[in-house]
Amino acid sequence: MRLALRTFPGLCLFLGMLVMCACGASVTGGGPAPPPPPGSPPQLGLSSFVSGLTSPVGFEAPSDGTNRIFIIEQAGIIRIIQNASLVPGPFLNVVSRVTSGGETGLLGLAFHPSFSTNRKFFVNYTRQSSGQLQTVISEFLVSTTNANQADATSERLLLVVNQPFSNHNGGQLAFGPDGFLYIALGDGGSGGDPLGNGQNTNVLLGKILRIGVDPPFAAGKQYAIPSDNPFAAGGGAQEVWAYGLRNPWRFSFDRTTGRLFAGDVGQNNWEEANIITNDGNFGWKIMEGNHCFPSSVNNCNMAGLALPITEYDHSAAGGTSIIGGFVYRGSAIAGLAGTYVFGDLSSGRIWGAKQDAAGNWQRTLLLTHNLIVSSFGQDTGGELYLVDYGNGAILRLIAAP
Repeated sequence: MRLALRTFPGLCLFLGMLVMCACGASVTGGGPAPPPPPGSPPQLGLSSFVSGLTSPVGFEAPSDGTNRIFIIEQAGIIRIIQNASLVPGPFLNVVSRVTSGGETGLLGLAFHPSFSTNRKFFVNYTRQSSGQLQTVISEFLVSTTNANQADATSERLLLVVNQPFSNHNGGQLAFGPDGFLYIALGDGGSGGDPLGNGQNTNVLLGKILRIGVDPPFAAGKQYAIPSDNPFAAGGGAQEVWAYGLRNPWRFSFDRTTGRLFAGDVGQNNWEEANIITNDGNFGWKIMEGNHCFPSSVNNCNMAGLALPITEYDHSAAGGTSIIGGFVYRGSAIAGLAGTYVFGDLSSGRIWGAKQDAAGNWQRTLLLTHNLIVSSFGQDTGGELYLVDYGNGAILRLIAAP
């Protein structure tokens, strides 16, 4: 998720979206995590689910009664998993429209709340237009004759945002419990937010956006502006829901409480997870996690800033880039309910964060592994999965043996 690659012990480097081990297959296990304190979430393990994918970066499961899982491949392809097997051929192939490589590509997918009847789904991808890199949010329809095949000619562009640099594109799409589409955009890239986008509420970069995808649409737009967006009546970009974010990489709604959890990739030292709220300012680039940015600043104005629920550093016991996950609401892993499960790109760590009786968030190491993780996934039953970018595989999170 960063422009500059760091040298991680034991890993090979390549100029791609992620730092992956291209020199050999990863091992799906890893050393056991230390025993958790009493009352902490349980330790986890991994179980192989599906392989044969190419650079997977996302996992989505629509609530349409089919139990299908849709996997995003970075180059511009969406594959379907049904009955624990890959369906032959792509669901959608837009490789010719997508600029892919580095942190660009097909990055997000969301299904309309009425997908089973209106056949609409939405994607987030990057493209080049007259030499300008852009983020595109668009709508597609599923074929009327084959539910496992999208109609690639049905694309309707909703939103196009120019990107000043090639990194920090965000990419997540998800419908909230309110029926609106939420969109994650990074600060535009480079390093240190040189354009000041994170704190500029008049631009869409460095934000979580919130729009309506059903008509009537706002004047001059291909989408609606919810009336309770913080700047719907002026004072900032109407689409903005929350701001002060560097590169939100994977957010999710807790299906029980409706709270919106997001991982935000750090700059130099700190990775953070936040609960995103309406009109929340999450600090970038005033702060990195709970700390003033840059670190040479001893006192920064924290007034009105929303601080993360948890953070970790770039030490050997921490990681490199946060991968936002999900609050567990499944039934297969006893003791994990209500725990926000998230991980790191390349350090091999998965944590659980849970509020204690006083409302404070406590983080526990749940699992260590040897994979390069691009995303987590949640099926319709609430069970969680790991998207293994390096090996092109999906693994299921299970209780530790």
